[in-house]
Formats: sequence, C-alpha cells, structure tokens
Amino acid sequence: MSLNIRIEKTIAKIQKAEILAMELSEKGFYLNFSGGKDSIVLYDLVKKSGVKHTSHMQLTTVDAPELLNFIRENYKDVELHRPKLSMFQLIRKKKQLPLRMVRFCCAELKEFAGIGFLNLVGIRKAESVKRAKRNELEISNYKYSNSLDQFNIDKEITMKCITGKDKLIFSPILEWSDADVWNYIRSNNLKYPDAYNKGYKRIGCIFCPMASTKSKYLDLLNYPKFAVAYKKSIQYCIDNYGYGNNYTTDANELFDWYLSNKSMKEFFAMKLQLSFDFHSV
Repeated sequence: MSLNIRIEKTIAKIQKAEILAMELSEKGFYLNFSGGKDSIVLYDLVKKSGVKHTSHMQLTTVDAPELLNFIRENYKDVELHRPKLSMFQLIRKKKQLPLRMVRFCCAELKEFAGIGFLNLVGIRKAESVKRAKRNELEISNYKYSNSLDQFNIDKEITMKCITGKDKLIFSPILEWSDADVWNYIRSNNLKYPDAYNKGYKRIGCIFCPMASTKSKYLDLLNYPKFAVAYKKSIQYCIDNYGYGNNYTTDANELFDWYLSNKSMKEFFAMKLQLSFDFHSV
C-alpha cells in the first residue's frame, strides 16, 4: 500500500471513529502524546482529520529534559500531567525497581489516564512481537479487541462490558511500518526529537525497564544525574527492605544488573563466573 493511500485510509478511520468518541465524551478523543515519532505522526493525522480532541502527556519525572523542551516549544496545546509520586518515590514505595514483567511504573504513572474517553494511541505492530498481537480497537486489560468496524457491529453488547476503570483504546496507525512513519515525517517536514539522531530507536523514560541495553547505556552516557538518583533509590530499598540481598548489598552492582536486562540470578552467576575465571588465571 502506498503511503498516500495509507494516509487517506487512516484519516477516514479517525473521522469515522469520532462518532464513538463523541458518544463517550463531548470533548471528543483523548490523544495520548509522548513526543516520539509515532505520536508525532498520529498528532498530525488527527489535526488533518479535523476531529474534536484534546492532547495529553503523562509525565513520569524521568522524562528527558530535551524531550520536554521539544514538546513545550512545538506542541503547546499538549497538556502535561504531573504524577503524584516521582519515579524514585514509587521505587521506594514498591520496594524494588520496575521490571519488564513488573511494570508498576506504567500502571501508576500512565495507564490510568483517559478513562471514560476513546483514547488515541500511536501503537504499531512493527514495534514489537507483543504489539504485533494488538488490535485496532481494544478495551483496556484486553477484555475486548477487534477492528473498528467489528466493534460497531457488536457495539451494544461490548459497551455493556466496559466498567468505570476501563477505557477504549484506538490505534489508527497500528499497521504502519517504520518506513511509513519516517517517510510521513520527512514529507511533511515535521520536527522530531534530536534523540533519534543520537542513536535512540525509541523514546521513553530514562532507564525504562522496556528499553534495550543499548538504549539504557545511552541514557547512562547522556543522563548521569538520573543514574545517581536511581542508585539512591536502590540503596534505600537495600537498606530498608533487603532488596537483592541474596546477591549483593551494593547499589552500583544492582544498577549494573538493571542495565543488563538479565535476570538477577543470571547476571550475578555470570559475574561470579567471570570473577572466578579472572582469579584462576
């Protein structure tokens, strides 16, 4: 499919979904914005669609300063929402670091937003294996998932399944490829964060548990003060809750483990083996 046809179909889809968005709220769509390439494209498509919406970004307190400056300069209508707890307060509260399988950071800092609205998100199947299983329209927690057209057919039944804590999530650019996104940005002369020119493939929280090891080491290079703050929270968890004590009581070692994206058991077993090999030489 050519990019022009994909754009036309996506805009038509957003316009069609506006009927549902307006049924849920007179404010229209709740556009979830992050400042990354996908949300930049989605934001521009929504503007071109002419649909009613408001734009929002949930801050986490570990957002890159340059990214926030970029958003404030170029996306002045995006409302920035500050959390009740910082990431570091949250780590202390949860007694551990957030992990890929324990993503309390997203649950506490992001996922609550947009309840009662039809949420627009820039999720794409090409981003990951997990996201490849996502569907165009979903009720949070995967209680229902399907295409927009199928939802309209099952609408009366499905709407009864939505509880007060659920939200409808609509992903208009789900089928877009990486090339589609970048070609759209360049052909429309859209500005994008400089982080993409510095080696980052995805933009998110600094030291995000879902980030690759390469991305985390780029964070370590670019944001050493954030690393210090993470280590202080780790040390607090060590001192007060015995976090990681089966392996170490050193915050620096636990932070190195966190950067590795390995299990604690695997990381410290490998570290022990390297130490053994070194001393046996």
